[in-house]
Amino acid sequence: MSETLDALYEKWSASAAQVLAKSKRVDVDQLSGSPDELLAVRTRDDLVINPLYTRRHETAEPGLPGSFPFVRGADAVRDVVQGWRVTERHGDDASAAADVNEAILDAFNSGASGLWLRVGGGVTPATLADVFAGVYLDLVPVTLDAGADGIAAAAAFLDVKAASANAPQAVTPTVATIASLGFSPLTAAYSGRADVDETEATAFAAKTVSALDGIRTFRVDGTDFATAGATDAQELGYLVAAALTHVRDLIAAGLTASEALRQITFAVSVGDDQFGVIAKLRALRKAWSRVAQVLGAPDDGAAVIHAVTDLSMLTQRDPWVNMLRTTVAAFGAGVGGADQVTVLGYDAAIPAAQRTSKATFSRRIARNTQLLLLEESNVGRVLDPAGGSWFVESLTDDLAAAAWTVLQTVERAGGYRKALVDNLIAEQIDAARAARDTDVAHRRTSVTGVNEFPNLGERLLDAAASSTDLELATPRLSRVAQAFEALRDRSDAMLAATGTRPSIALAPLGSVAEHNGRTTFVANLLAAGGIATINPGPVTADSVTAETPIVVICGTKARYADDGPALLAALRAAGAQRVLLAGPLSEWPAAERGESDTAAGSASERGESDTAAGSASERGESDTAGDKPDGSLRVGIDAVGTLTDLLDQLAGAN
Repeated sequence: MSETLDALYEKWSASAAQVLAKSKRVDVDQLSGSPDELLAVRTRDDLVINPLYTRRHETAEPGLPGSFPFVRGADAVRDVVQGWRVTERHGDDASAAADVNEAILDAFNSGASGLWLRVGGGVTPATLADVFAGVYLDLVPVTLDAGADGIAAAAAFLDVKAASANAPQAVTPTVATIASLGFSPLTAAYSGRADVDETEATAFAAKTVSALDGIRTFRVDGTDFATAGATDAQELGYLVAAALTHVRDLIAAGLTASEALRQITFAVSVGDDQFGVIAKLRALRKAWSRVAQVLGAPDDGAAVIHAVTDLSMLTQRDPWVNMLRTTVAAFGAGVGGADQVTVLGYDAAIPAAQRTSKATFSRRIARNTQLLLLEESNVGRVLDPAGGSWFVESLTDDLAAAAWTVLQTVERAGGYRKALVDNLIAEQIDAARAARDTDVAHRRTSVTGVNEFPNLGERLLDAAASSTDLELATPRLSRVAQAFEALRDRSDAMLAATGTRPSIALAPLGSVAEHNGRTTFVANLLAAGGIATINPGPVTADSVTAETPIVVICGTKARYADDGPALLAALRAAGAQRVLLAGPLSEWPAAERGESDTAAGSASERGESDTAAGSASERGESDTAGDKPDGSLRVGIDAVGTLTDLLDQLAGAN
């Protein structure tokens, strides 16, 4: 059978090679690699996603849901009609306890089935009884977020729960009804948010463990790492490292390994890579079950997971697109077996004072995102529907192995606390974030509505919108879109100050069919930096004018050869301070002077000032047919650096 599979795969590979060679207009033996290599995709963790998965990639069955190694889920008896718990967050504003209670009851009547409560704004430990009035705490998994007041809030919650009435119809407690006191001092120590003292948290758990039936003390929070720019493997590796540290502390305080393991829940950040999210949750369960096995309590190694849509992927610009991002994230979390899922509001990246929608609307949209998946698409009716997929199983194993490598690095460094103090964790996440930001800046990673297909006509945001003063923001929050949105902020400020948005004129050559692709590309690129374009339609050397200090010539290579030099000379004569080319400079007829594309790029690409990248006269060159444009706008450039240069020059021209 293996020979047959190999033969079939080789047949596919030969066919794929022919298609690739044809697309690249070369012979098959001139391809730079095999089809597997050329078509493979690498993740941020440098994991390889193959173009095709077959039975050749089959792995051993990972077991059933609810049993070791828990890859397929922590809950063997999850209600497939209800699915995962739709968990809403409340208490972030200064609303009084009675108002928060009303909002919570309304959410439960509207389909919510879990609660994540912020204690510290209008809600205090003393008012928890009022907040939970009418809430059946035996049915609803509650997660507390009380920051530095966590111990007081936990004690008050235990008192309220002990005194609360059970639901009229008794239910058997399951993973779905586990509550969390929300202590997360170790992960909070990285992100810089306030939390309880870890020694006090351990002592509280050890003292009250007998009263914590169905309640867990620690909520090890991966969003602290993910929103700072960590990769999936880093988030999982640091999560497991922090959780293992808590377990060791609890064992040292007198708990058994089984008791200690049952004091841990996990929060995991989920983004808009649906297969990545599915594999991420499965990989966490696999890694944590291995920890439990090593500790001698494999049956207690079920990772209870609360998935939260990633705040760092949400944008301030064109925020409606966030609804699509969070839908994909919620789908991946549900299919991946999350026990609870929280979808953040589509406007969660915008400070509350800047939002145009009421909180009730944003919350309803977020809630209904999950309810549509559960009740209309029936996503929750099958446990681990991706299980058995050669792709998902392979990605799960690869990600679990990568996360385990991160864990081993931390352990070799002396454990989580030592790695944190020595800045090992911060340095590794900083490097990952820098690589991510480079991909975004070069638009290898697309952010719809921001670095691709931006809308310059949307509502302006003032400077307050760029702050991290958000409900779930930490001092280390690093949103994916923030570099481009900072450019948009600059453009908005220029518009407010002058009444005119910074603009660049296009000089299209030839027919619409010849220049439309590049005029569209340039307009999209410039709009990502808040720069409007003026497109007069096809121009010639006799008709062109320099309407703006910077002009971009757009056309085909053939048209550049025929009409480019004359048009460039006309633009120089008309007063254009800087003329750029749409496409690589190698297409310009004067490129035979032997200068590389990089050397002829923008000022930011060459490390030169705007003056050095200026017109021919500024460079001491004559406006002859041998002249060439001052730079190019093309696929793969550092768009953030280029757009920054252009805004600098346009601001100086005003």
